Formats: sequence, structure tokens, C-alpha cells
Amino acid sequence: MAIVLPRADAVLGPHRARLDRSAAWGVPAHVTVLYPFVPPASIDDDVLAGVAEATAAVPAFQVTLRQFGWFNDEVLWLAPEPAEPFRALTTAVRQRFPGIAPYEGAHPDPVPHVTIGHDAPREVLVAAARAIEPHLPIREEVTVATLLQGSPDPGSWHTVAEFPLSG
Repeated sequence: MAIVLPRADAVLGPHRARLDRSAAWGVPAHVTVLYPFVPPASIDDDVLAGVAEATAAVPAFQVTLRQFGWFNDEVLWLAPEPAEPFRALTTAVRQRFPGIAPYEGAHPDPVPHVTIGHDAPREVLVAAARAIEPHLPIREEVTVATLLQGSPDPGSWHTVAEFPLSG
């Protein structure tokens, strides 16, 4: 589950293509709502209805990306402002699917973010930030959450369904 950010993808895409392996899989720029989610073979009408119910409880919102963040020196990302609607979406989906923990429990209270790159030398990530900075801020209207699925095969990720937020 994710919030796909097309305007961010237009700016970040070339950098993510070099610095974030998920971009090669076909994953667009996004803020994760809940990952991993239900295994693809288990996605049925009940799962889709549960996601729709959860996302409909959260109002649509505007988000701005203007500030970089780091996880150690290994991951460069952009912070969505405000972050609270993303947390509200994660909470709503987790309440509907209580057996699923964000990042398999490795990060029980995940920080909403848009990954630009990871596992590259810090100077390469800093150069990407410098190249992106003139294009900030990036503003998006968030009206849907997207269920994506795929594998580490190039271009394999695709949209399973989109779920409207309220209002």
C-alpha cells in the first residue's frame, strides 16, 4: 500500500533510476502506507473491501515535499509535509489488518518519506540532493491510496487497485 506521487516521480525519477533499485522494478515515487501487505495470492474481494473501508476513513489532503532527510548516511529521502495524514492512513489500514506490521516489525513507527536513493556513497546521494533542490518544493494532491504488487524483476510492479480517500 502506498501513496503514489506522480509530480515527485517526474522530478525524482532519473535519480531514483540510478539510486533506488525499486524504481527498476517499476515502483514509482511514493510514500509507503504499509509494506509488506497481504501476499498477492491472498488478495480477494474481502481484502479489497477492507482497504477501501480503511482509506475512506482518511480525508484527502495536500502534501508538499521540500526538505531532505537521511536514515544514517545510507538513505536519502524527502519528508512529506504534513506527515500526519500518512500516519493516519497507516493506522487505519493496520486497524483493519492487525496482523500486518510495517516493514515486518523492523520499524514499528515508520517515518513517512519518499526514498530518493540508498546504499550509494554519501557523496553520490548528496549530489542527487543538490540536483533535486532547485525543483523543490513539489506539491501533490493526495486523493487515493494505491495497492501495488510485483517482484524484484525489472518492470514487474503494477497497480492492483486504487482506493479513494474521503472527501
